[in-house]
Amino acid sequence: MSDLCDLIYDWNKVTGKTGPRGAVSIADETLRDGLQSPSVINPGIEDKLKILHLIEDLGVQSADIGLPGAGGQAVAHTERLAREIAGERMRIRPYCAARTVIPDIRPIAEISQKAGMPIEVAAFIGTSPIRQYAEDWSLEGILRQCEEAVRFAVKEGLPVMFVTEDTTRSRPEAIRRIYSEAIAWGARAIVLCDTAGHATPGGAGNLVQFVLEEVVRPSGERIRVDWHGHNDRGLGVINAIAAYEAGANQLHGAALGIGERVGNTSMDILLVNLRLLGYVSGDLSRLKDYCLTVSRATGVPIPANYPVTGSDAFRTGTGVHAAAVIKALRKGDVELANMVYSGVPSHWFGLDQVIEVGPVSGRSNVLYWLEKRGIPADEELVRCIFAKAKASDRVLAEDEILSEVHKLPGAASPPPKP
Repeated sequence: MSDLCDLIYDWNKVTGKTGPRGAVSIADETLRDGLQSPSVINPGIEDKLKILHLIEDLGVQSADIGLPGAGGQAVAHTERLAREIAGERMRIRPYCAARTVIPDIRPIAEISQKAGMPIEVAAFIGTSPIRQYAEDWSLEGILRQCEEAVRFAVKEGLPVMFVTEDTTRSRPEAIRRIYSEAIAWGARAIVLCDTAGHATPGGAGNLVQFVLEEVVRPSGERIRVDWHGHNDRGLGVINAIAAYEAGANQLHGAALGIGERVGNTSMDILLVNLRLLGYVSGDLSRLKDYCLTVSRATGVPIPANYPVTGSDAFRTGTGVHAAAVIKALRKGDVELANMVYSGVPSHWFGLDQVIEVGPVSGRSNVLYWLEKRGIPADEELVRCIFAKAKASDRVLAEDEILSEVHKLPGAASPPPKP
């Protein structure tokens, strides 16, 4: 077997950077912030439970299980999810979103007591000048409201992560003051939000470093710093990685990037990249199950060209590409085959390379296709399939190829499908 370290020169690692600080934690927002998309179906509780267990299977540390302040169904679903975590002794740490008002926090305290486990409160409020202007808010008014809410949550024995919406467009003095006050009131985690998808990777790193230097270190407390990003500029994943490399401790995302407008940071693509960068090392073989389950439950389709879990991610009909994959397989080296024409090793995610036959295929595609199905590669059969592929405007369907198999006298019939 080949040593891929000798076969791939990785320019991604030629940076001179000192690298990230400590282990990264992941927080999944699929079951709450992800469901704020105007295009999704709100899943029933059984689907939410399936998704919750898949989140656990992926080794994700935390999950947002609802905003019970939204009403009766939200309370019921949140409580059921909390009871599942407690009853099944799941490792995942639950948290709930809440506006910085006591009526939103009180039901979280009640659910926490009923489930017999701590539930972290993600108490959020907007802090950017544009939001303050639109809402006719003052910083002093924000601080008064937040103090009452955070102190109430702490008194109820709930851990608090204090969330400022639109942090990436907020003034430094406001960020410094409101986070410092929240820590003094008892919050032990703070969340930096790119609510409008405004940030670039450089901006994400600058903000994290500012908060670490101007808020966390002067506080003298052990404070977790979270990054919660949106994807309006298509930078959700790279911003999350930049935030981590700048010192953030926990990164948020949602399956398939669902969420308001164009959505949250894509949890699945983030996990793939963290795994490739060596920042996480867990088993991601159920990643496709996670994405497919969320897709079915929410009605959000997975595009064919979506990274890793899209139907075309590890599928090729191109002659040159297929030939290289086939040659690697002939060497008996699956890892080589999965990497020779792919920057993502499919076997890490429980997936395989798929070779199709179409107008840009070579004879090797046809030979391999037949071999995989146990069909003898009769020369006339290969010629007929190859000619049909070249005359087509797309990849041939399995039945189209099998029709050529059945046409030829003496051609072997394929084995029955399992």
